Amino acid sequence: MIVTTKKLFKAAYGKYAIGAYNINNLEQTMGLFQGNIDSQAPFIIQLSKGSRKYSDKAMLEGLIRSAEEVYPDAIFAVHLDHGDEETCYDCINSGFYSSVMIDASHEPFDENIAITKRVVDAAHAKGIVVEAELGMLGGVEEHVSVAEADAKLTDPDQALEFVERSGCDSLAVAIGTSHGAFKFSGTQGLHYDVLEEIQSRLPNFPLVMHGSSSVPQDEVARINKAGGKLLGAKGVDAAQFKRAAELGVTKINIDTDGRLVWTRVHREHLLEYPENFDFRKPGKVYMAEYAKFIAGKNEFLGSAGKLEEMRKYIAT
Repeated sequence: MIVTTKKLFKAAYGKYAIGAYNINNLEQTMGLFQGNIDSQAPFIIQLSKGSRKYSDKAMLEGLIRSAEEVYPDAIFAVHLDHGDEETCYDCINSGFYSSVMIDASHEPFDENIAITKRVVDAAHAKGIVVEAELGMLGGVEEHVSVAEADAKLTDPDQALEFVERSGCDSLAVAIGTSHGAFKFSGTQGLHYDVLEEIQSRLPNFPLVMHGSSSVPQDEVARINKAGGKLLGAKGVDAAQFKRAAELGVTKINIDTDGRLVWTRVHREHLLEYPENFDFRKPGKVYMAEYAKFIAGKNEFLGSAGKLEEMRKYIAT
């Protein structure tokens, strides 16, 4: 069942966060649905601008529709991740997406508001909700690239003004995370003080954390053992998710970790079975491993076991 993120956020606010997972192909789609059913969790499917161009946007939409038939008990939203204005309009007019993100965070404050407001007006006219972003995360993920020197935390006072003027439904805030696999070089973590200040100005308003993959060190070690060269990769401690959820974070984006699982599975399989040329064999392993990963991540998010509760909430 496809629902809007607004419904998911209202049910989850202050108690747990909804996992927002990016997909690009059939194997990720099947593993994602299976993992959320196994852990009985509602979830958000994220399609990025890059994933929509990887094959064709219609292919991904077809995969999701098919997965919805295979897993009729699933409750999820379909969300555009890091969209520009043109892509947002395309998704709004498609009739398929329940949520879009307009990322104009690289623009000056007033221009960010103006762009977001235009997207909000177009989306709300069709019952679609909008996520916006204020502040800038460092790192690289697909077409998003921000030097660490240019990264900046979200200003709590600006956050209030931004939401009031733009009319967005949720806000992605920069509180110390980063895109990609190289989030932290030392022991630093999330800036809860900034998050607390934002929540105090925007009570009961859903906040979003981008760049929140944990970059599991066992995955990194296995990738490197199988010939990879991920040196110094470090992510967000998943144990920090619970506190963030209590402070109003209702959506946590996880993309890099899924790529790490894919890389580990395929590197190990091809190293162990150099004679194999049947891509379905590592593909089946990946689907099972990704499902297991998703189920485990939902435990940290607090969304595991919330599916029936969400179903009852949506029905009211």
